[in-house]
Amino acid sequence: MELPFAESYRIKMVEPIRRSTRAEREQWLKDANYNLFNLKSEYVFVDLLTDSGTGAMSDRQWSEMMLGDESYAGASSFHKFQNAIREITGFEYVLPTHQGRAAENVLFSVLIKEGDIVPGNSHFDTTKGHIEYRKAKAVDCTIDEAFDTTLIHAFKGNVDLSKLEKVLRESGNKIPFIIITITCNSSGGQPVSLENMKAVRQLANKYGKRVVMDSARFAENAYFIKLREEGCQHKSIKEIVREMFSYADAITMSAKKDAIVNIGGFIAMREKELFSSSSVFEIMYEGFLTYGGLAGRDLNAIAQGLYEATEFDYLETRVKQVEYLGDKLLDYGIPIQQPIGGHAIFVDAKRFLPHVKKEEFIAQTLAVHLYIEAGVRGVEIGTLLADRDPVTRENRYPELELMRLAIPRRVYTNNHMDLVAAGLKNLWDRRNTIKHGFRIVREAPIMRHFTVELEKI
Repeated sequence: MELPFAESYRIKMVEPIRRSTRAEREQWLKDANYNLFNLKSEYVFVDLLTDSGTGAMSDRQWSEMMLGDESYAGASSFHKFQNAIREITGFEYVLPTHQGRAAENVLFSVLIKEGDIVPGNSHFDTTKGHIEYRKAKAVDCTIDEAFDTTLIHAFKGNVDLSKLEKVLRESGNKIPFIIITITCNSSGGQPVSLENMKAVRQLANKYGKRVVMDSARFAENAYFIKLREEGCQHKSIKEIVREMFSYADAITMSAKKDAIVNIGGFIAMREKELFSSSSVFEIMYEGFLTYGGLAGRDLNAIAQGLYEATEFDYLETRVKQVEYLGDKLLDYGIPIQQPIGGHAIFVDAKRFLPHVKKEEFIAQTLAVHLYIEAGVRGVEIGTLLADRDPVTRENRYPELELMRLAIPRRVYTNNHMDLVAAGLKNLWDRRNTIKHGFRIVREAPIMRHFTVELEKI
């Protein structure tokens, strides 16, 4: 008999969570103006809002927390952090930040000016927000296959090289860098191949441009490369990671994802001049160069987490839980982005709720109904997140309207995934009764999805 797959860890501490009633959830959501970000955490039974900062640290990470050096400058914790990043990524220069969007803020303050164009593969919300805040433009060059959720393609996160070269050819003097997001969150947690990264690097060299990688889920990307890309099966995760980063000039990192910590991030780069320019903004926005908004204990935990996250056994356990939920939903006939991504299941809300108008925020409607049904909190990756066009102020309607169920690392069991699947199955069975969504009552001028207030139509 073949032995079943089992998690590569065991549980030594638990946290109680409270079951609520449907009536309670309906009232709580109404009080929250139908914005799932506004819910108190104790009102949520299974929280799949994000995998950012919500993972469970290991015993070794907690041990490192106790060894933190809290010196303001030159702490030993920084050198441990710096050495881990250098060893794993191959970049010489490192700046710590308090999270990924802070890394973007520091680096983009150096690289982006008004009128610039930044091409890449489906920039995520904070990336696009930081670009547009500086009155620049993000241009999506993701391959077309990414926008067909039924299509099986091993690397749906890939950059379309023809699209990219067209932008480079037409607007080259306005392009400060090309950005590659690994894995590509907005297209469903989809990986980018080594072949594609290498080809982007070659185009960047041809046109004299930098390549920056948004590396929040770099280890999960490397896992998919090992499994899916020809010639990579016998390479270690760490070998693949070093090759991935060899095609970049700089990276931003939210350590709250693939370093498995609750707070933190960093910038890593090759150029001393870029490091020096970034250091000015680092000190203004984040703190001194050797702590960057973090305590020494956090720097230690990140260093340990980076080593753990680049081990195959950990990654296999992590991705297989995502697959477990995805396979159950596919068995029920529920439409999701395929193939299943690395950190989340992305439900195709357009196919789930075809009767809801796009102006009524289809994916948000689905996320609201899932919370009411099962106490499960997901998040909309659709029109609310796409925001308004900064010039016309009209809503932007993305090709994909997705509800993301992001699974925290080492937190939930597969029994929790069964509950999520059952809640969605109940909604799927009565999907034709959900005909209307929401309208906006109040919104922020940028990155509105975090604080938007809605009302039922």
